[in-house]
Amino acid sequence: MTRPEASKVYHALLHWRDFRFKIFLEGIFIGLIAGITVVLFRYILELAEKMRNALYVHLHTGPWSLTLLWFLSLLFIAYLLGKIVAYEPMSGGSGIPQVKAVILRLMKMNWQRIIASKFVGGVLAIGAGLSLGREGPSIQLGAAIGQGLSRLMGRTKMEERYLLTSGASAGLAAAFSAPLAGVIFSLEELHKNFSPAVLMSAMAASLTAALVTQSFFGANPIFSFTGIPVFPFRYYGYLVILGIVTGLLGVLFNRVLIGTLNFYDRQRVLPKGMQAAIPLLLGGLAGFVLPEILGGGNDLVNVISSGRFTLDFMLILIAAKFIFTMISYGSGVPGGIFLPLLVVGALTGGISGTVAVHYLGVDPFYYNNFIVLAMAAFFTAVVKAPITGSILILEMTGSFTHLLSLIAVSMTAYLTTDIVKSKPVYDELMERSLAKSGSEPASMGPRNRMVTELVVCVGSKLDGQKIKNISWPSHCLLVSIRRGEMEIIPKGDTKIIAGDYLYVLTNEGQTEEVYELAGECIL
Repeated sequence: MTRPEASKVYHALLHWRDFRFKIFLEGIFIGLIAGITVVLFRYILELAEKMRNALYVHLHTGPWSLTLLWFLSLLFIAYLLGKIVAYEPMSGGSGIPQVKAVILRLMKMNWQRIIASKFVGGVLAIGAGLSLGREGPSIQLGAAIGQGLSRLMGRTKMEERYLLTSGASAGLAAAFSAPLAGVIFSLEELHKNFSPAVLMSAMAASLTAALVTQSFFGANPIFSFTGIPVFPFRYYGYLVILGIVTGLLGVLFNRVLIGTLNFYDRQRVLPKGMQAAIPLLLGGLAGFVLPEILGGGNDLVNVISSGRFTLDFMLILIAAKFIFTMISYGSGVPGGIFLPLLVVGALTGGISGTVAVHYLGVDPFYYNNFIVLAMAAFFTAVVKAPITGSILILEMTGSFTHLLSLIAVSMTAYLTTDIVKSKPVYDELMERSLAKSGSEPASMGPRNRMVTELVVCVGSKLDGQKIKNISWPSHCLLVSIRRGEMEIIPKGDTKIIAGDYLYVLTNEGQTEEVYELAGECIL
């Protein structure tokens, strides 16, 4: 850390209220820019989806030469996607694991290249019909915008971490018109603590981005569920079964996803730059026989909720959507799994609801409850973020009457994945990216030092200990302690308690050590 940067950090810690107000204002600005960017991204994707649907209708009746031209176009899109990922490797995949690694200072991100490559790559991949979601790219775009603002204004690395989290929050809020889910996801999944400073900046960015999105797309929720009743307590036994089923399916989803990525790494038939040709050509065929599995699939959720699909057709759909999502994401092109996994969850709920209604005597009035609950449970099983899953589904369905049942089924799914020791998918993907790239934490030079904020967890190695009795990692210094609104100057006899926020000056490569010391799980 340079002397001017150190001076800025110490000034921020000494004037904490002013610092929080400043990043609150910066969060508003990040939310505005991220909101506009993601709105444009969503608009182009929706336009591409309409054009793709119209194209397949025309190809059904048009000459074979047009079909040949379309498949040649898909091969050209695969070539372009390969060039984009080669130009900026961090633009491949969801983007969420990369953002997590950047926040933890395990990777470095070029915000300008990310914005350009992720935007164009996401439009090409998702617009061409791959089973990928817009939320991962939106989160990475928002985070890149947050980093860009930090760099342009010369902010410290500590402040940049807040602004990255705020941008990611704004990206998710704009992608799904879900401001609360954007905040909770950033705190629960990315930043890993509920620091007041992070909360203020993330909330400002998320709400601003949601306002921008709603002013363009309207205030209606993403999914068209209307009048979802309160799930009766007498049916809660079915929630336990649904939670276990979705939990096990989520474990399968994660393992197959990692296996598919490994398969693509091992295959030698196609050059790496043309791997996207596999899902694109398969998607081209699916456009003629099963177009429902193309794209992210939020419209498919609305059709499932209408009850127009038979049980047999939903079984075909869930198998096809599951496999096509694996093949699409495994190719490494820009695009997320957030929305496709919600679609798989909705299909699981549709199948479960149909079985419950026709064979178990459940009132058909509660059919849509199974769809909503299964989406939250499946999200929890895959991502292992139950709070985010519950809040996200509440906002995306526009109904808050089923909060209790959502929590019950989500926690059942979470416990199921815990029993079989399944890791969160984004943590697995981050570990895999780090191992594959051979990324090393930044060197230990004096210019690679930073102040890290961490919260002391109950039962951690720091909880209840005096500073002088703690075996601190080498080359780190406890700069400040915040306990509520009170600032404590660290001394040898100062006792640290759970809930304290510590500000530690350390080498970038020691970020993981100090987090583990405080009991925060970062992987």
